[in-house]
Amino acid sequence: MNIFDVIKRPVKSEKGEMIRRENNEYVFEVDRRANKIEIRQAVEKLFDVKVVSVNTLTVKSKNKRFRFSMYKTPIVKKAMVKLKDGDEIAGFEF
Repeated sequence: MNIFDVIKRPVKSEKGEMIRRENNEYVFEVDRRANKIEIRQAVEKLFDVKVVSVNTLTVKSKNKRFRFSMYKTPIVKKAMVKLKDGDEIAGFEF
């Protein structure tokens, strides 16, 4: 898998911003097939930083309703990447 295919987009939210400030962790939406090693390599190569740890979680789909029709939200995999002290990713502010 290509490193550009592993990371889809950064997740910018209030909770993610709080985690970034307190623990120097960044939250990304990643490909569902990517494992922690591939995520670590992709972040280190794309942003030129040193990754300490990677935690992943999968957000399951939910049933939603819009007017008279039902649909399911997509399954999303997120990765919380902890960087070495002093490293940061430019342009990631909320």
